[in-house]
Amino acid sequence: MDFGFSEQQRDVQNLAREILGEQVTPEKLAQYDRYQAPRFDRELWAQIAQAGLLGVAIDEQYGGMGFGFFEAGLIAEEVGRNIAPLPYISHCISAALPIQQFGSDEQKARLLPGAVSGDVLLTAALMEANNEDPTQPLLCRAQASAEGVQISGEKLCVPFAEQADHILLAAAGEAGPVVVLLQAGMPGLSLESMEVSTYEPQYRLTLNDVSVSSDNVLASGDQAAALLKQLSETTTAALCAHQLGAADKAMRMTASYTAERQQFGVPIATFQAVGHRAANCFIDVECLRLNCYQAISRLDDGVESSVEVQIAKVWAGDVGHRVSYAAQHLHGGTGIDRDYPLWRYCTWLRHNEMMLGGSARNLAALGEKIAAGEAFCA
Repeated sequence: MDFGFSEQQRDVQNLAREILGEQVTPEKLAQYDRYQAPRFDRELWAQIAQAGLLGVAIDEQYGGMGFGFFEAGLIAEEVGRNIAPLPYISHCISAALPIQQFGSDEQKARLLPGAVSGDVLLTAALMEANNEDPTQPLLCRAQASAEGVQISGEKLCVPFAEQADHILLAAAGEAGPVVVLLQAGMPGLSLESMEVSTYEPQYRLTLNDVSVSSDNVLASGDQAAALLKQLSETTTAALCAHQLGAADKAMRMTASYTAERQQFGVPIATFQAVGHRAANCFIDVECLRLNCYQAISRLDDGVESSVEVQIAKVWAGDVGHRVSYAAQHLHGGTGIDRDYPLWRYCTWLRHNEMMLGGSARNLAALGEKIAAGEAFCA
C-alpha cells in the first residue's frame, strides 16, 4: 500500500513551497518587525490567489481547485515553513471552509468566488476572554430580531479583522449557538488593535447591539454546533501544520549552521553532544509530521478526528518548545541576534504553542478520555 502523497498533493505542496520560498525573505519580513507596517503582504496574497492556492479546497463551481482539506493543510505547512505574512489559516480554513460546507447557496455564491480570487478577505473571531473552547461562546450573546439577530459581546485576538471584508463569529443564542457573518464597518462594531509577539495584525472586537440580517446568519442550533466543532478541529489541525513547517525550518537552519560553524578547527556538528541534540530535533519533527498528517487526513476523509487532533496538539506544543530551545542553544549567541532570522521562528513556535493550549493540559484531557474508554491510542 502506498502511503505517500498523490501527484496532485505533491504539485500543490511544491507550488506553495516555490512561491513562498522565493517571495518571503528575511529582508521582507524585517519591514514588519515592531509593527513598522501591517504584517500582510498583499502582493504575495495576490500571487498565491492567482496560482489558485486560496481555492485549493473550494469547489470548482466557485472558482476553486476542488481538492480537499489535506491539500489545504499542506499549504498551511508551507506558510509556517516561511512564516509568511499572510492570513491563510484565518481566511481559507477558519472562514471559507465553513461557508462552503454550511452556507446557503446564496451565501456561497456571494462570498466564495471573491475569497478564491483574493478580492474578498475573510477571517474568524474564535477567542473570548477566559474561554478556551471556541465551540461554546459565552461572552457574545445573540437575540432574535425582526431582521435576523442582534449580537452584543466581545471577541479577542481576531486576526486581520481590520483588513477583512467579512468576519465569521459565533454567539450564544437562546436555543444554542448562532454563527453569523459580520460585514466590515457595521454599526455597533468596533475594533481595537492588540499587540502580539509575532506582529500579526490582531484585534479586539466589541459588539454593541450589532444587527445581523437573516441572509448573513450562517447556522444556528445543532447545525451551528456541528459547524463550530469542525471549525475548531480544522483550525487546530492547520495550526499544527503551521507549527510543523516552522519547526522543520528551524531544525534545518540549525543543522546547516552547525555544519558550517567551526570550533577547534572542525565543524561543531561533529561533536557528539551537538549531533545528538540535532538528531533529537529531527525525531521530534518527524513524529509531529506523522501525527499532524494523521489528523489532517482523517478530517479530510470526514471521519471522527477529535482524538487525533488532540494528539497533534500535544505534539505541536511540545515539539515547538523543544526544537526552539535546542535551535537557540546550538546557535549560541547567533540565535538571539535579531539580524539573524532564527528568532522569528522561535517567536512563532512559542506563539503557536500558546495558541494551541498547554500540552500538559491537553495530555491530561486525553488521558481522561482514554481512562473513561472514550478514546483509544494504539
